[in-house]
Amino acid sequence: MLEKIDELLVEVQNFRSSAKDEIEQFRIRFNGKKGVLNDFFERFKEVPNEQKRDFGQKINSLKQAVNAKLEELKPSSQSQIIVEKEDLTRPAFPLELGSRHPINLVKNKIIDIFKSIGFAVADGPEIEDDWHNFTALNLPEYHPARDMQDTFFIEQNPDVLLRTHTSSVQIRYMENNEPPMRILAPGRVFRNEAVSSRSHCIFHQIEGLYIDENVSFADLKQTIQFFTTELFGKSKIRMRPSYFPFTEPSAEVDVYWGLNSETDYRITKGTGWLEIMGCGMVDPAVLKNVNIDPDKFSGYAFGMGIERIVMLLYQMSDIRMFFENDIRMLEQFKTL
Repeated sequence: MLEKIDELLVEVQNFRSSAKDEIEQFRIRFNGKKGVLNDFFERFKEVPNEQKRDFGQKINSLKQAVNAKLEELKPSSQSQIIVEKEDLTRPAFPLELGSRHPINLVKNKIIDIFKSIGFAVADGPEIEDDWHNFTALNLPEYHPARDMQDTFFIEQNPDVLLRTHTSSVQIRYMENNEPPMRILAPGRVFRNEAVSSRSHCIFHQIEGLYIDENVSFADLKQTIQFFTTELFGKSKIRMRPSYFPFTEPSAEVDVYWGLNSETDYRITKGTGWLEIMGCGMVDPAVLKNVNIDPDKFSGYAFGMGIERIVMLLYQMSDIRMFFENDIRMLEQFKTL
């Protein structure tokens, strides 16, 4: 064993290198937890008593030689690092560019369109109470939206829930502001629905509200006409009678998408028309609930799902893609 130590001592003294990896391997081989020196110190207790003195001296000589060699090699490795840091000709490390999420891209585009005609953005909490989410919006106690099958309730009596629409933002804004008012309310909403390619328990809405004197349904139609032309480049719309508890009269808005391709036939079911939003004149009962005189003021409201608009603009077929954080999908929007 003493001969082995002598051989290693010669090997250590003859070691030469300026490569960081080789120096690190040398250090680990001799000074590591499972290295040569620790191994010899473990064997020391097995050495006969008459040989312990010579064996201990040899181990210490090897340890000193290893430490001296590492100290000798340290300046060369440090100087190499300094040189590398000062090499301004080296190419930079590639940095992956991020991108805005397609939902944010379209949301911002919609906001910009409505801002150009005087709308401001309003915000509100995602956890709501019964008054702002249901009662003030003319949704009676027996309305199906209040059912546990449709809404995520956090607690009941009093009801606290995840908002099912951003209409609650409109109520909060009307409670704290005087007409005239013209706002957009974008944000996440939550509904107790089974997740599929066409529906999700989380999605995004953007709703609009305009309250002033002498606001008419013609004003609403002109606003929607302007929006569809700016966003889709399509100006032909139709408004079908519908029902919403918080507007009267109410309508569904369809835009004429056309039948220029097989995709157009598929997404419009062969009609050329595509539903994009709901709208209507604010019900007088809603105005009374927020202390606005319905005899003096009137207004309109509209709302749409942002995911639906994104899917139309970018020809996407599965709503779940927006929530999977798949880099392959998100990278497609880097240049937008």
